[in-house]
Amino acid sequence: MTEIKGKKGHPKGLYLLFVTEMWERFSYYGMRALFILYITKALLYDKGFASQIYGSYIGLVYLTPLLGGYIADRYWGNRRSIFWGGITMAIGQFLMFFSASYYQNIEFSKLMMFLGLAALILGNGLFKPNISTMVGQLYEPHDRRKDSAFTIFYMGINVGASIAPLWCGFVGDTGNIGDFKWGFLSAAIGMILGIIFFEIFKNKYLCTPEGEQIGLVPVRETPSKNDKAGGSNSIPVSGTSFYKKIIFSILGFIVLFLLFTVNYSGLSDPSITLFEGADWIGAAIFSVGIVMPIFILTENSLTKIEKSRILVIYIISFFVIFFWAAFEQAGASLTFFADEQTDRHILGWEMPASAFQSFNAIFVVSLAPVFAALWSWLGKKGKEPTSPVKQSIGLLLLAVGYLVIAFGVKGVQPGVKVSMLWLTSLYLLHTMGELCLSPIGLSIVNKLSPARFASLLMGVWFLANAAANKLAGTLSGLYPEAGKPKYLLGFEIANLYDFFMVFVVMAGIASLILFLLSGKLDKMMHGVR
Repeated sequence: MTEIKGKKGHPKGLYLLFVTEMWERFSYYGMRALFILYITKALLYDKGFASQIYGSYIGLVYLTPLLGGYIADRYWGNRRSIFWGGITMAIGQFLMFFSASYYQNIEFSKLMMFLGLAALILGNGLFKPNISTMVGQLYEPHDRRKDSAFTIFYMGINVGASIAPLWCGFVGDTGNIGDFKWGFLSAAIGMILGIIFFEIFKNKYLCTPEGEQIGLVPVRETPSKNDKAGGSNSIPVSGTSFYKKIIFSILGFIVLFLLFTVNYSGLSDPSITLFEGADWIGAAIFSVGIVMPIFILTENSLTKIEKSRILVIYIISFFVIFFWAAFEQAGASLTFFADEQTDRHILGWEMPASAFQSFNAIFVVSLAPVFAALWSWLGKKGKEPTSPVKQSIGLLLLAVGYLVIAFGVKGVQPGVKVSMLWLTSLYLLHTMGELCLSPIGLSIVNKLSPARFASLLMGVWFLANAAANKLAGTLSGLYPEAGKPKYLLGFEIANLYDFFMVFVVMAGIASLILFLLSGKLDKMMHGVR
C-alpha cells in the first residue's frame, strides 16, 4: 500500500474531536474515580461483589460500541450517534447524582445507580466508536500522519482523564459519604459541555481534505461489482444470506452463552445446580466476542485482502485483552491498594485515594508528544518498529510495572502502608506501555478497516476492551482480604505479592507471543504500519 507523505500539520477538525473527547473522558473518569469507593462505602457492597459490579459495568461500556457502530454505519452516521450518545450519558451521570443524593435510602439509591449505569453504557456505545472513527476520516486513506493524529487525539482523552479524578476526587472523595454526589454532578456537567462544543463547531471543521462533510447519515445502496472489490464506501443492502447469517449467529450466541454459564461441577455433584453462580453478563460479553467477529468476517462483499486485514485487527484485539485486564485494575484493586496500603501524605495533606487515577492520564499528556516525536524520528531513519512490535513492547512495560510494585510490597503485612513512589512508578511504566499500544491500535483499526465497516470494526476493537474490562473485574476480586481465601487456577493468592505477580506472568507471556507473531502480522497488513 502506498502511504501519503509530505503533508505537515493537522486539520482543525482533529482539535474539535480532541476537545469533545476530552470532556467526555472527564465525565467517564470522574465518575469511575469515585465509583468503587461509592459502592463500598455508601452502598456497603463488599470488595468482591463491588469488583464484579465494576467489571460488569466497564465491560458493558466497551461492548455496546458494537451496537453504536452498527447504528452509525447503517442509519444515523457518526455525528448523530455522537450527539445522542452524549445526551444519554449526561442523563446517566445525573441519575448517579440522584443515587448519591439519597444514599441513606439504600434501595432507592441502588435503583438510581443501576439506571444510571444502564444509561452510561448505552450512551457510550453510541459515542465511543464514532468519534474515534471520525479522526481517521479527516485524512486521506494512507496518510502517515494518522499515527501521530491518534496520539494527539489520545492526549485529548487523557487531558480529561487527568483533570477528572483530581476535581471529582476533591469535591466527592472528602471522607464525607454525602459528598460523592458532587463528583457525579461534575461528571454530568462535563458531558454536557462536550456535546455543546461539538454541536457548535462540527459543520465548520469536520470535513475531508477535499472539503466534504464527514460523519453524515450513510447512503445505502445495492452493492455493485465495484463494491465487492472494495471500491465503494456504501453499505450493502442485506439479502437472504444476510438473514441466514443472523439466525446462525443468534444460535451460536445462545450455545456459547449456555456453555459459559454452566457450572460443570453440577454434572457430577447433584447438590449443585447447572447455573449456580453463573455470571450472566460475563457470558454475554464473551459470547458476543466470539460471534460478532465471525459474523463480520463472513460478509460476502469482503475481498481476500480485506479479510486478511480484518483478521489482523482480530489478532491484535485478542492480545490487548491481556493488556487492559491488567491495566484496568486502576479503578478497582489499585484503588483499594491506594486507599488502604499507600502512604498518601504530602506535606501534612492526605491526598484522596481516587486522585491516583489521574497519574496515568497526567503521564500520558506529558509523554504523548515525546512518543509521537519518537515514532516520527525513527520513521525518518527507517527504524520505526512495526505496529505489532510496538504493542508487544507495551505489554512488556505493563508486566515490568507490576513486577516493580510486586517487589515493593513483598513481605509487607496487611495494613502496613508503603511509599506512594511504588504506585507512581507502576503508573509511569503502564503509561509508557499504553502509549505503545492503545493509540497505535486505534490507528491500525482505522487503516485496515474497509470504509463501509469502519465504525463496526472500531466496535470490535472496543469489544476486546469489553472482554478485558470484565476480566479485570474478575481478577480484581482476587485482591487479598483477611479471612477470605482467594484462588486462581488452584493456586492461593495469599498476599499482595502473589496478586501482582499474576499480572506480571499474564502480560509477559502475551508480550512474547505477540512479538513472535509480529513479522507474520506485518505481512498480512501488506506494509501498513
